[in-house]
Amino acid sequence: MATLKPLSDRIILKPVTAEERTAGGIVLPDSAQEKPQQGHVMAVGPGRMLDNGKLAPMDISVGDRVYYGKYSGTEVKLDGAELVVLRQDDVLGVVEG
Repeated sequence: MATLKPLSDRIILKPVTAEERTAGGIVLPDSAQEKPQQGHVMAVGPGRMLDNGKLAPMDISVGDRVYYGKYSGTEVKLDGAELVVLRQDDVLGVVEG
């Protein structure tokens, strides 16, 4: 199995799949579903290198569930799994609790 290691301040997410049915029970086709904006953090890079040569630590860790911008990141497919690679700055917030 191949692994993908994020560099710098990048994060690898597994998107949370959207509901395929509405509250009324209507089945939505893939084309009508919204792009997921939540994901589980699978891997985190070491952090961003600052101008003074120090490493800025990451605020996000593996296992966190996060919200990210609708059109943020790059979608990649690795061993059949759909993943999103994005920068820490593209994360809007971490779900707690």
